Amino acid sequence: MAVLSLDHPWAFTFGILGNIISFMVYLSPLPTFYRVYRKKSTEGFQCVPYIVALFSAMLWIYYALLKPNSYLLITINSIGCVIEFAYIIVYLVYASKKQKICTAKLLIVLNVGLFGLILLLTLLLSKGPDRVHILGWVCVGFSVSVFVAPLSVIRLVIRTKSVEFMPFSLSFFLTLSAVVWFSYGLFTKDKYIALPNIVGFVFGIIQMVLYIVYKKSKQPAPIMEIKMPDTVIEIMKLGPTEKTFGVHPIIEHEHNSAQGDQNEHYDANNEEQTKEQFTTIEV
Repeated sequence: MAVLSLDHPWAFTFGILGNIISFMVYLSPLPTFYRVYRKKSTEGFQCVPYIVALFSAMLWIYYALLKPNSYLLITINSIGCVIEFAYIIVYLVYASKKQKICTAKLLIVLNVGLFGLILLLTLLLSKGPDRVHILGWVCVGFSVSVFVAPLSVIRLVIRTKSVEFMPFSLSFFLTLSAVVWFSYGLFTKDKYIALPNIVGFVFGIIQMVLYIVYKKSKQPAPIMEIKMPDTVIEIMKLGPTEKTFGVHPIIEHEHNSAQGDQNEHYDANNEEQTKEQFTTIEV
């Protein structure tokens, strides 16, 4: 730490800031998982972003172990692995049986199978600086996938015009984290750290803009039940034995100050005629 802080003071400063801000990013989904815990249901949430984030953190730990003076990457990504794994456990506890099976399969394929394959291939087929370069580009690819993972949430926000599942704190700290880690990569001359954070910054800005646009939008109003007017059957007395039947809506008289006079006038003019001509049967 002393070597990095003395030789690259700005890199050390941004590395510390990156650890703090990234820790906040990892904690930002806590309200969502607290709601899952409270409702005992995942409510259709997908666990893919957290599995991808866990895989990315594992890759960055491997990369940092191969590259000297990268302990600041080791610290934050180790913390990230613990937090993301905890999220996945909570998800598996409250997910449906089908969601549990899909999540377990993805976890085994990505975080066990693919990570093991990358580890094996880089150890057997490369060495020295080449191993770092190959692994660096692999880390870039999956870091970009972490930033792209919220695209499904962005589509949901645009479709529902609701930011319920895209908290502003997550978008804000994601953008801030991208800026800080880009600066860290810039000062340490590590393009594998700097490049993916450009993408992270862009997606963070998009999410914050969407939040500002839709934050005042209400949830789509529930479909209102339209009550059809009641009907009556009129029996007109034409004679001692002849009767005509008709069906029409009941006229409802609202007892309020705006329509009171009109209703009274209507009743007065039609009361006698109605009594003599019609017998109503409500259906």
